[in-house]
Amino acid sequence: MAVPEAFPDQAWPMSISRLDPRQHTRDRFLDVIRAIAILGVVIQHWAMPVLDYSGGTLTTGNALATPGWWVITWLSQVMPLVFFAGGAANLISLRRASSPRSWLASRLGRLLLPVLPLFAVWLVVPKVLTAFGVAGQPVAVASAIAAQLLWFLAVYLLTVLATPLMAAAHRRWGLGVPVALSVAAALIDVVRFDVFGLAGYANAVFVWLAVHQLGFHYVDGALGRLSRRGALTMAGAGFAATALLVAFGPYATSMIGMPGAAVSNMSPPTLCLVTLAVGQIGLALAARPALNRIAERRAIGSALSWIGPRFMSIYLWHMPALVVVSGLTVLAMDYATPDPGSLRWFVMLPLWLAATGLVLVGLLAVFGRFESARGPATASVPTWQLATAGLLASGGLLGLAAKGFGGDPAIWIVLVVAGFLLSTTTVSRARAATVG
Repeated sequence: MAVPEAFPDQAWPMSISRLDPRQHTRDRFLDVIRAIAILGVVIQHWAMPVLDYSGGTLTTGNALATPGWWVITWLSQVMPLVFFAGGAANLISLRRASSPRSWLASRLGRLLLPVLPLFAVWLVVPKVLTAFGVAGQPVAVASAIAAQLLWFLAVYLLTVLATPLMAAAHRRWGLGVPVALSVAAALIDVVRFDVFGLAGYANAVFVWLAVHQLGFHYVDGALGRLSRRGALTMAGAGFAATALLVAFGPYATSMIGMPGAAVSNMSPPTLCLVTLAVGQIGLALAARPALNRIAERRAIGSALSWIGPRFMSIYLWHMPALVVVSGLTVLAMDYATPDPGSLRWFVMLPLWLAATGLVLVGLLAVFGRFESARGPATASVPTWQLATAGLLASGGLLGLAAKGFGGDPAIWIVLVVAGFLLSTTTVSRARAATVG
């Protein structure tokens, strides 16, 4: 079904496309938040696994399941900051673009191109590992881990598709938009816990759109003008609301999914992640002057400049890096993770992180170039086609996140590749109608 040309180039309002000249400089605060977020994601995912291998079976656990360690997740669960910073960056770049259509075409290409090499590698890796005699169960675990985190890209694609519409809603209703989305998330939670559990997956849209929308209010709303006291008040309110939801609602104490837990705040997401976002964003805004000063240091500025163009590549390849190190140490060298919290665990953790970091740097040297590569010209791709491309790719990525690269991932990969090609190749309406 064709999507109407809701954002033709001629309809791009001057009041939207013209920015205050001051906004044409980079916002170092957002750069720092994005860097903190991606480093938080990477370190948490590398530190969590508790691994042991015996008799052809890889046993996996989660260090953050250690009693009392759930409190760490209230800060280490940084996906709210990722969507917040993404919302701010998307609004800024949308307003700088010549039209919403050109912006969307550029965004889709930038997000989808880096994932194609990951597919190419993981179509081969399980077969190679099996051919070298690696047991089927750890190969299946590795194939699942490498694809599991593609859920983020699937959901983020949906927020990108919605950004022009959400920007229009932001101009008209302001803070009413994230409030309405949060209310919708709360209603979905009621249905999920009391009526139909699968309804909770609708919050993958409502929760993350609400947090993404808060980024808009940093750019030109009340959040961008908060004093330090106001930001700390916001942080206190967000964390207090999260505590109340956990204490008196059906929500888990941990903000990440835990093995064997009856309830997860993450899969599917719950209202807790919205209130947690309010708390984390408040803390970040309170620290903004200090973070801006830190960003002015030459070494930090260089690090931010290196991380920025590789954000998606770091995300995509940090779990394969973990797979490589785990395979070499746990399977080949019979290493087992020490008991989390023990002295040996704390001693080994820096070595584990350093080894995995070195592997990741190597992977980025090979595959990081795809994120900054310029794709084919996309200016002529119509909006309906871009929307179709984004939905196809999102569906394929969700399928891979759920099923992994083991078995037969071809159908999901075909959907993502089809989405990429549709976002970069013009298909006429007449031909599309005939094919359909």
